[in-house]
Amino acid sequence: MLPVHPRIVHVPVALAALMPLVSAGLLLAWWRGWLPRRAWAVAVLLQLALVVGGGAAILTGKRDSRIVETVVDEALVDEHEDAAELLVVAAGAVLVVAAGAQLVRSERAARTVAAVAVAGTLGVLGLAVRAGDLGGRLVYVHGAVHAWSARGGAPGAGAPRGEHEEHR
Repeated sequence: MLPVHPRIVHVPVALAALMPLVSAGLLLAWWRGWLPRRAWAVAVLLQLALVVGGGAAILTGKRDSRIVETVVDEALVDEHEDAAELLVVAAGAVLVVAAGAQLVRSERAARTVAAVAVAGTLGVLGLAVRAGDLGGRLVYVHGAVHAWSARGGAPGAGAPRGEHEEHR
């Protein structure tokens, strides 16, 4: 069984990196009259994809964590998991705000709500960087990859727990 989480996690991370640019560009185009208000729906749909992708990454991460914890301290895995959960909750909050911009009747108020959503995407990006950094440290510093590697090829047969602890 190969890890599924690394295959899924790139979706929300990539979207978190793109959303500040995409949503700011859409808001600017809407504000300038280059695009109609309904174009903001693109930002809402991409934010929804980020939330769904983040949820899938969490589910696959929980599955893979059982194997990773055979070679990496559980507290390190939990720290990454907590950061990822915070990311998805924040992305969900931004989704609600972004969708709210579609529902507000006043054009000016709708653009203001959309601007708040754009600001929120920057916070989500920061949370994605943190969660990604912690995940990268699990793999490259603490040896999570060894849960699936060599030494018999069976999950958990890799480097013994603690071998990478000195890199904390």
